[in-house]
Amino acid sequence: NPPGIMSVLDDVCATMHATGEGADQTLLQKLQAAVGTHEHFNSWSSGFVIHHYAGKVSYDVNGFCERNRDVLFTDLIELMQSSEYGFIRMLFPEKLDSDKKGRPTTAGSKIKKQANDLVNTLMKCTPHYIRCIKPNETKKPRDWEESRVKHQVEYLGLKENIRVRRAGFAYRRLFHKFLQRYAILTPETWPSWRGDERQGVQHLLRSVNMDPDQYQMGRSKVFVKNPESLFLLEEMRERKFDGFARVIQKAWRRHVAIRKYEQMREEASNILYNFKERRRNSINRNFVGDYLGMEERPELRQFLAKRERIDFADSITKYDRRFKPIKRDFILTPKYFYLIGREKVKKGPEKGQIKEVLKKKVELQAVSGVSLSTRQDDFFILHENDADNFLESIFKTELISLLCKRYEELTHTKLRLSFKDTLQFRVKKEGWGGGGTRNVTFVRGQGDVAALKAGGKTLTVSIGDGLPRNAKPTRKGATQSRGGSRCPASSRSAPPAPRGTCRNGAPQFPRGDGRAQRDTYTAPQKQARGPPAAALPPRNASRQPKTRPPSEQNMDFLNVPDQGVAGMQRRRSLSQRPPPAGRPKPQPKAAVPRCQALYQYIGQDVDELSFNVGDIIDILLEDISGWWKGRLHGKEGLFPGNYVQKI
Repeated sequence: NPPGIMSVLDDVCATMHATGEGADQTLLQKLQAAVGTHEHFNSWSSGFVIHHYAGKVSYDVNGFCERNRDVLFTDLIELMQSSEYGFIRMLFPEKLDSDKKGRPTTAGSKIKKQANDLVNTLMKCTPHYIRCIKPNETKKPRDWEESRVKHQVEYLGLKENIRVRRAGFAYRRLFHKFLQRYAILTPETWPSWRGDERQGVQHLLRSVNMDPDQYQMGRSKVFVKNPESLFLLEEMRERKFDGFARVIQKAWRRHVAIRKYEQMREEASNILYNFKERRRNSINRNFVGDYLGMEERPELRQFLAKRERIDFADSITKYDRRFKPIKRDFILTPKYFYLIGREKVKKGPEKGQIKEVLKKKVELQAVSGVSLSTRQDDFFILHENDADNFLESIFKTELISLLCKRYEELTHTKLRLSFKDTLQFRVKKEGWGGGGTRNVTFVRGQGDVAALKAGGKTLTVSIGDGLPRNAKPTRKGATQSRGGSRCPASSRSAPPAPRGTCRNGAPQFPRGDGRAQRDTYTAPQKQARGPPAAALPPRNASRQPKTRPPSEQNMDFLNVPDQGVAGMQRRRSLSQRPPPAGRPKPQPKAAVPRCQALYQYIGQDVDELSFNVGDIIDILLEDISGWWKGRLHGKEGLFPGNYVQKI
């Protein structure tokens, strides 16, 4: 064989080791003499070109011989290996042979030695090659040189590899490896197949409906013919992993959400802890935040900034200087709180229509404090710089907790909270008079509904005792609806018959009815007018679990079984049913009592029945608690009896 380029380079470096000038030109001349006639070699005055499989590469001979010489002689390596520092010795791990005589090593000789060692290592194993194709010379994305890529595909032999694969089977795998990768496709093979591996592979292939002519079973391997069949397996495997990942994500997000709401409820409870009595039916409720459905209320969103986040939104009651209640929509955002009312248009083309009006927009930094009583009422005073706001909200705990949180984020100080049974708030001065202050006094009364009595500049609120001031919400088993409570039976009543509707479409509730005990959000709905009905007893009185007495339960498991053939015959005779005595005469179908809905009712729980005015409901059960059970359009549920009339 003719000498190669590396051999010629080492020979020139060995013969001209004493002189550096002219060595590169001597190398070029010897290369022209040795391999100048080779079809993959071309030369010119200062270099040469080699036709590699990936393309033509140009080399400049200037400095070739100098870089090929190994100037790190053995005496220098021995000097470094004799150092006292371990790090220095670690940098020179070469094993030197002091008795070896011959040419000094060069970069070319080291490359040949490393290449021979690599070939010897590859011959001992089954290598899997990764073919890398260079799409361009600019090293930029979306730059495709088709001629260059085609040239590399031809030199890499990819077409021949594909042709060989298509002629036979494109995929082959050991049985246990195949089972290990695709075991997730069926419940029988996950997490591990118990049985013959060959049968497990066949079970997997049948589960994906792969045609039998697309694969073959060998002694220890499975052979798949077309790559499309393999892609089918991979796609179904990815879908399985994606589905399981979604289940895990859903469970984790639910867990995080539950922890978040429990933490919010705990933080809200800590604000009132040891300062204010709590209501029995609201201490364990979930926080919703948006009770107005702001996503579907553009007439309210118009007063907010674009993409402004809403922390709390609900319809509350505001009391003026004469303690007259006025409905307002209260909206809390991270920087402001809004009070939105409704007025009748007096002029213009929309005269006579009811329109939403922004009554107040206050920055949270302008809030100076909040005053509450120590009783279980829903009143609170929002103090600000100009005038105070005397408000009532059944979700006051949630509102105040969010207000304190946002106030602390903006001012880095805690919001001042005051708990007293005698409160005072300032009213805005109008004209020559009307300004000054108003007083609110809270006294012990009866029941869970506040009774108001106004006299002059003082309002007296009487309400019964609630839960102790140190009451805290329970983490699990907390009552979330009227039934199924672990707590003592509450005095929560069924909703009264509606009296009318507010201007915003939300149902109006009279003072002293069950509205103050609402604990779940209901979308605003228009309801028919009707007289108020008396509040009903607690609904959970009709939710007592029905258990069979011990005398009616099956106690056969206590009997001693009969032994032997006689016992078998006795059991067989007892298990045989007597011949039927004929079909009895059908009983006349009892007339189901029915009732007609007087008002619209929207169910506030999953087991409640919703209906509109005029619907005919079949009465299945009348309970003295006032919550009846009925059927409408094939759906059964509970509904308040004071919303209907028997027919």
